[in-house]
Amino acid sequence: MKKIILFDLDGTLIDSTPAIVHSFNTAFTLLGKDTPDINKLKSLIGHTLEDMFVMLGVRKDEVNNYVDAYRQAYHKVYLEQTTLIESAKEALKEAYSFADLGVVTTKGSLFLPNLLKHLGVFDYFKVLIGKNDVTYPKPNPEPINLALSRLNSSEKQRENTFMIGDTPLDIQAANSANVTALSVLCGYCDFSILSQYNDKIFKNPLEAVLFAKEFGC
Repeated sequence: MKKIILFDLDGTLIDSTPAIVHSFNTAFTLLGKDTPDINKLKSLIGHTLEDMFVMLGVRKDEVNNYVDAYRQAYHKVYLEQTTLIESAKEALKEAYSFADLGVVTTKGSLFLPNLLKHLGVFDYFKVLIGKNDVTYPKPNPEPINLALSRLNSSEKQRENTFMIGDTPLDIQAANSANVTALSVLCGYCDFSILSQYNDKIFKNPLEAVLFAKEFGC
């Protein structure tokens, strides 16, 4: 039975921190607010934009204005200000040799194909699940369940399905979907945080993929 590996994007396969910070700062500036603390902002990456703005002090009835301003700014810079994390391409190449691959992210769905094509990794994936594809994003299991449905995965295959990500949101979604969570330290959470949720923690996506390859063998 072929394995399935689902990847988060930000902090797991890609570094889009410059684009994210620029777009948040632009949104706050345009709407007359002080720009957020960069460390606070980075600690929230992985949540939806709406939730991030609320956690940064924006009133819920104003969030849509901030999200719109963010997206306009992000669209202008996201390709040139996003790079692959070291070892990501190697990890995808290795994973592709033994598993069906997918993306499960809280990024807006419309950005995904162009971004992955720009980075030269689009063809590795059989399914892309972004925020616009679901009602309830991570940590809800819906995005993982949808990815598995689009891959025509059986319940039995969940034993050989892995969710690789860098935040507790990825772990919680994986646990709720009854798939194995693999955490990486190349993103926005350190060991002290991830170890509260998971005991399978790796330096980078390549190490996580190699673990998945041998898992159950």
